[in-house]
Amino acid sequence: MAVTKPVVIVGASMAGLRVAEALRRFGYTGPITAIGDEPHAPYNRPPLSKEVLAGDEVSHATVAFPQRAATADVGWVLGNRAESADLEHQTVTTADGSVFEYSTLIAATGLRPKRQNYPNNLMAGRHVIRTLDDAIGLRAALGPGVRVVVLGAGFVGCETAATARKLGAEVTIVAPGAVPIGRILGTELASEIQRRQESEGVAFRMKRTVADLIGEARIEGVLLDDGSEIPCDVFIEAIGSHCNTEWLDGNDIDVTDGVLTDANLRAVKASGGIWENVYAIGDVAKFPNDLFDGLARRVEHWNIPTESGKHVGQLVALQHSDAPEALEQRAELLAKKFRPIPSFWSDQFEVHLLAFGLLALADEHKLVQGDLSGDCVYEYYRAGKLVGAAGIGMRSVVQGYRNAFTA
Repeated sequence: MAVTKPVVIVGASMAGLRVAEALRRFGYTGPITAIGDEPHAPYNRPPLSKEVLAGDEVSHATVAFPQRAATADVGWVLGNRAESADLEHQTVTTADGSVFEYSTLIAATGLRPKRQNYPNNLMAGRHVIRTLDDAIGLRAALGPGVRVVVLGAGFVGCETAATARKLGAEVTIVAPGAVPIGRILGTELASEIQRRQESEGVAFRMKRTVADLIGEARIEGVLLDDGSEIPCDVFIEAIGSHCNTEWLDGNDIDVTDGVLTDANLRAVKASGGIWENVYAIGDVAKFPNDLFDGLARRVEHWNIPTESGKHVGQLVALQHSDAPEALEQRAELLAKKFRPIPSFWSDQFEVHLLAFGLLALADEHKLVQGDLSGDCVYEYYRAGKLVGAAGIGMRSVVQGYRNAFTA
């Protein structure tokens, strides 16, 4: 294998680690460089709003991924954000001015939280939760009697609210929708999630948003759009994310809502065609999936970093292989396409929710097993075709849907 320039992975979290592991597993022996803006080695993000935040101490050791021997020689460039890339000349430049040449570039830069801009734009007492440092800062602020307002009633908002409540905080969720997580779960199951949260002491102000923050040196309350006020010591914004693609600006590449790719995660040029040696994986990849409707979309589910990393790692390893059968094997893999079945889970108090598919596509959902007030399973359909399944409890039943989706 005559490789002089490394495979460069921009993004050193779960997706970056998984693609590095896959490169080695599928036979790539050349150099690998992984660039990350955080100072921490790759770690697991989903538990940050759940069990890790609920612990006595939040630390890197509690969420760090084990480093396998196969990736011990990966060059981890941490705490040094990628500032720009030149796809024509195959280079990436980082914040400290270092320039990294590459043979193949893999974008795994993920997301960052959205922040609101208020007339009284206080920052003291204000939090988001995406990174380990975010979780460390938030955990230090939580405790019995602390008044918490969570803006946003998606999974992160509801999970963080449940964790804060278990730590003894007084918690209110504020969100513009009618029910929490309603766009994904549908009204019935989402209303049950709200009922169970309320039974644990979480208050909801739905169909409302925060108009301003109250306080001088730090947040003391929030002003809602109906003129009402809620006392607040800790304000958590959980209102969605921005894609980290600015470092790719100025290139012939489509970075509208993530990095647009083909069905094999190869980056699409804005002018048409693809970059044969540029890929995107994880939350930042916007890819078509013909198991569903073939439309390109980003999928922020926990299995996508691992599965996209494995697919791209194998493709790149075969692309660099000198083995006589590599060309044919790569053609076969390209023909199969990247067709994952998205999956996610959510733990909120005693609610353990597991789902497969793309539930948000559904125009119909129905209870198929169990009882809504206990353990239950829902199926989700669009135009009569199954697009998802979700359940509270009944894990073995929900697991059975893993292979239920066909093109």
